[in-house]
Amino acid sequence: MALARFSQRYKLIGYQPFNEKKEKMHTIEPNQDYRSQSSEDVSAEAIQAAAIKHYDACYWDYLFAWSSRNDLALHYGYWDENTHSHSESLLNKNQKLYEVASIKSSDYVLDAGCGIGGSSIWMAKNHANHLKAITISVKQAYYAAQHAKRHGVADNIDFEVADFCATPYADETFDIVWGLESVCHALKKADFLREAFRVLKKGGRLVVCDGFLMQREIADADWPAMLDCLDGWAVPNLCLRKEFAQLLSEQGFADIKYDDITKQTEPSAGYMYKVAKRLEPVQKISQWLGLRSETQTANFKVGLAQQHLFQNKLVEYGIFTAKKM
Repeated sequence: MALARFSQRYKLIGYQPFNEKKEKMHTIEPNQDYRSQSSEDVSAEAIQAAAIKHYDACYWDYLFAWSSRNDLALHYGYWDENTHSHSESLLNKNQKLYEVASIKSSDYVLDAGCGIGGSSIWMAKNHANHLKAITISVKQAYYAAQHAKRHGVADNIDFEVADFCATPYADETFDIVWGLESVCHALKKADFLREAFRVLKKGGRLVVCDGFLMQREIADADWPAMLDCLDGWAVPNLCLRKEFAQLLSEQGFADIKYDDITKQTEPSAGYMYKVAKRLEPVQKISQWLGLRSETQTANFKVGLAQQHLFQNKLVEYGIFTAKKM
């Protein structure tokens, strides 16, 4: 009893009692690499190499466990009251971004971080847009071009290997810059936004859909899940929503809007978790037999970890739109 009164007294006057330990916190700051594989001399080139390794190694994993030859999606889905399947939710995401950014069929689009071509092919098929679609992976560009041929829209899309932070395109080339779950891979998000502003025509629009931190401080108990996601998806860091909005403003963008679609994304996170749990025995056996690379195993771990970030309100998910005036 005496010990309890002593502890309570020191709580009231602002001291931490000696039998209680303050939980360790991890801070995620902008422009830093928090992956466990990172080194002190981290560079944008090293992070790009990690992203290329991830997407090249996991191409068939994504097609088997997440996307299909119809949607070709490497992103979360969008679930509204009319969505009835996972594949439908993935296609819904393209439609949602298209509408939020007020894109027209006549708009020339830069798909910045196009993956295996899912969104570009969808825009060309459904709205007859013409696009430049860029990725840093030679294999992704090749696969995407093959998928575009299969879907009959190869003439609408130029798939090229380029860095979305330093593209080879002239000033004021595009009506739209589209970044769907790609900007998170940039070490410095401002570098992407600066380049997007440069290549947009006056009156052009930017649309970015991604996950954003809800707090910089991550508790020690939550850090393993955060680290699994950063490692598994080759993402160096995440921004707070307000930080990203400030970066947009600093780069000259106006009419900045944010659409919080966390609620419509959580069913997709839940679906990913269930798929990972279902495949866990196969993963363990394959890993034990040496049939899974470290990169593939890291990607699998994300399926389990990412739902923790949503459930514990460590991340939110939303769409930014902005205009070059």
